[in-house]
Amino acid sequence: MLARVFIRTSRAVTVTETIFATTTDSSDDPVAEYCDFSGIPVRRGSLYDVLDRYYQSAKEAKADVVVRITADCPVIDPALIDDVVKTVISDQSSVISGQFDFAANRLPPPWGRTYPIGLDVEVCTFAALERAWKEAREPQHREHVMPFFYEGIQLNTVNRTLQTGVSPRGFKVALLHHTTDFGDYRWTVDTPEDLEFIRQVYARFDGRDDFTWKEVLDLVHDEPDLMKINAGVQHKTLKDIDNRALKK
Repeated sequence: MLARVFIRTSRAVTVTETIFATTTDSSDDPVAEYCDFSGIPVRRGSLYDVLDRYYQSAKEAKADVVVRITADCPVIDPALIDDVVKTVISDQSSVISGQFDFAANRLPPPWGRTYPIGLDVEVCTFAALERAWKEAREPQHREHVMPFFYEGIQLNTVNRTLQTGVSPRGFKVALLHHTTDFGDYRWTVDTPEDLEFIRQVYARFDGRDDFTWKEVLDLVHDEPDLMKINAGVQHKTLKDIDNRALKK
């Protein structure tokens, strides 16, 4: 599954380097060994402080912009990554590009999502990430990386596919939407049921890894029983953190 995420993320035109930011815990030794064997760049860091892991990886890579893709998203779409990145970088194809510190195609309640769970893309400038790394203190900020940017924000609707605003901490934020709401569709992998769903998806594409998210959408609409496989799985929330981190 790691290879799927790496390959699909690396296909994004706007992504110049993809790094797996895993932990120094012995339980993640197989991940690091697999990455080394496969030639996938890997950097190891804190088990609980994921924000520090991201910051150290981005700093080492001399990144100007940081894209967060979690490793439980094996159908992540490179075109969606490009759409979100282009709101943060200066890009002549977009009139809104270069105006934001943070952009995403989903935010937790009350803001919501319109893309399936498992297509999550979060993008920030390195300057914004560095400020969060220096100032964030709450456990959910350190573990979930990006909430520091958007907590408490009031978003204004620009059009059907875009909301923008400035957070109480002064970060300029963009939230991208799809014109149709597919936010209840679950395409991530947290449970055995999720994994079975993804295996069935890949089987339908004969092992291809270049299919788009819209092809998956067509598939589940043609075969609605597929989504029954993991329909009972409850999605995690921002407040779901590893309680062991509180003891540090």
